[in-house]
Amino acid sequence: MDPFSSIIIGAVETARTSLVKIDRLKNEGNKTVPNGAGSGFFFSSDGYIFTNSHVIHKADKITVTLHDGTQAEAELVGEDQDTDLAVLKVAGVTPFDPAKLGEASDLLIGQLVIALGNPYGFQHTVTHGVISALQRTLRTESGRQIDNVIQTDAPLNPGNSGGPLINADGEVIGVNTATIMHAQGLCFAISINTAKHIAYQLIRYGKVKRAWLGISTQVVDLVPRLASYHNLKNRKALFVTHVENNSPAAKAGVNDGDFIIAFNDVPLESSDELFKMLTEDKIGMFQHLTVIRNTEKVDLRITPVEVKKRA
Repeated sequence: MDPFSSIIIGAVETARTSLVKIDRLKNEGNKTVPNGAGSGFFFSSDGYIFTNSHVIHKADKITVTLHDGTQAEAELVGEDQDTDLAVLKVAGVTPFDPAKLGEASDLLIGQLVIALGNPYGFQHTVTHGVISALQRTLRTESGRQIDNVIQTDAPLNPGNSGGPLINADGEVIGVNTATIMHAQGLCFAISINTAKHIAYQLIRYGKVKRAWLGISTQVVDLVPRLASYHNLKNRKALFVTHVENNSPAAKAGVNDGDFIIAFNDVPLESSDELFKMLTEDKIGMFQHLTVIRNTEKVDLRITPVEVKKRA
């Protein structure tokens, strides 16, 4: 067997037993009927499952089908529509086989990735591709904006949502979430680093309470001469691609085209780093945002607001 096939087979073998098919059910009169389906995967041996919020949103009942065909009812622990993530819990007397979670900060553009899922109900489907870009911001068809997204050309179809995106070692590095309709090779997954952060809050509190700035960003390399001129430790920065109207960022004077280099004097080199810092205690309190604008360093005061809960 050729080495490339061996790599994919080995990675799939490592992760496949963690994969589940998810069915969303709705009550109609005195009966329960199917209302959609997707994918998910165990990330703990005691039955916690990652999936997408849009897979299970407004479900009256959720069932999962395990790799061996066993079916079970799942409880919704919590969901976060702003990252399109949800955590489910399945009760069982025996340990479940969880996926190994990787590290998204180590990813490189061009790296081999493999998507597992249940597209159109075809269970345990495998596709592969490469990482096309990192730290993307994705606006879904419903208008939600999701940061820290991995772009890949590993083919995804309806039903893949919520399944794992794995690396060559079989470690999960993303949660598959979306494709661009009528486009080829434009598929996206939520960073596993973001997913782990969200899962902690959902399991502990049942919801995510976070501060919001109102910006879309993309990670870019800083020009070495500019970094040296301002004596910066950063090699990368967050390039502001869009500022929401009437948002905290707009009120603070953040402009499209600014390069964000620090939040409260802590250097920033990824959207994940900023995301983790926008915690509940920052809501309604002055914070400091440092940007490079037209080669000049500018310090801004910004007051994050709480992300509004979506219906």
